[in-house]
Amino acid sequence: MADLDGKNYDYVIVGGGVAAAAAVGGIRELDENGSVLVLGAEPDGPVYRPDLSKKLWLDEDATLEQSRLLDGQQADLQTSSPVTAIDPGAHTVTVQGGATVTYGKLLLATGSSPRTLDLPDTDRVIYYRTAADYRRLRDLAGKDTPVTTVGGGYIGAEISSALTQNGAKVTMIFDEDLVQQRLFPTSIAELITKEFTDRGVRLLTGETVADGKLADESVAIQVGDGSSVEAGAVVVGIGVTPNVQLAEAAGIGTDNGVVVDDRLRTSATDVYAAGDVANYDDPLLGRRRVEHVDNAEAMGKQAGRNMAGADEAYDYTPIFWSDLFDFGYEAVGRLDSRLDTVEDWKDDTSAAVVFYLDEGVVQGVLLWNVWDSTDKARDVMARSRAGELTRDQLPGAIPTS
Repeated sequence: MADLDGKNYDYVIVGGGVAAAAAVGGIRELDENGSVLVLGAEPDGPVYRPDLSKKLWLDEDATLEQSRLLDGQQADLQTSSPVTAIDPGAHTVTVQGGATVTYGKLLLATGSSPRTLDLPDTDRVIYYRTAADYRRLRDLAGKDTPVTTVGGGYIGAEISSALTQNGAKVTMIFDEDLVQQRLFPTSIAELITKEFTDRGVRLLTGETVADGKLADESVAIQVGDGSSVEAGAVVVGIGVTPNVQLAEAAGIGTDNGVVVDDRLRTSATDVYAAGDVANYDDPLLGRRRVEHVDNAEAMGKQAGRNMAGADEAYDYTPIFWSDLFDFGYEAVGRLDSRLDTVEDWKDDTSAAVVFYLDEGVVQGVLLWNVWDSTDKARDVMARSRAGELTRDQLPGAIPTS
């Protein structure tokens, strides 16, 4: 990094994901000429991460190159360049190798890291998140190849569906009784679980991973009941943790992420945060941290604009979505099957709207095979929060077709 040492940039972005790319776009909306440096820890520049478990597996014409986000003319991009320290007082960042860069405004878009298990250190065990992970899994997961996935939540279900549709023989290990049981009410979790079984996915439910052993061109996973599953690749999707280490070491306020105000400013002067790592005040749900791409895009763009002088509030409640075989959904807010739920099914049961309530107030809305209704879902949440909608008035509030 000697070529960076001593350089001064108007804007420095730490992180090379979706939020970072969106921030560059936000900066350029207001400042066409300011110098921008993006420091990414990964070997690849920003890519549209949902494609790694969706489009790149399901669209035969899709390529990783098409998923890249950052135009090289918009910013100086340095990949494989993890930042090791931030000095808010001096307005500097230090890059691995010792180079020090001075900034005018700094954005922490450090994202999150996958939770890991005590499994062999081999490239056949993939904690799925990056473009490099996608390339490696593509190499390993050919047609009829046994693949073990660990985790029955959002990413575990999505990548298991995608792999199965590409001909892999998937065994799915998770500690619940139903696929995505923590996210969806039993009625929908049962539908998903049956679909996975009907599609040939072997489900080891209610199991945790006890051990793993590396064999010739395979990994054997032992589960709690003592049985063993051998596969050419193991994909682990058991959640993530926010990358707050840099912020904490620099004395920047953290609490389940880097705490920001409504302008996405941290506790340090001229330092902002956005994306997975940011804990912000959602106008409908209060303090929260969101790990979905819609938030990374919207928050990153707003952070970039504010760094360039916009002084605008981030007052957005983001959405998320997924496709599981022939099922699809969009959602807003907090989906947790432990909450009180109101299910409103279409007459032919092909679609449903599910409202998630806490103490009578709608916290989230699932649009199951229902499309183009996320704005309506936000409106329902706002009206419920204001006391204008009771639980009994929810059925029919959002059409199921």
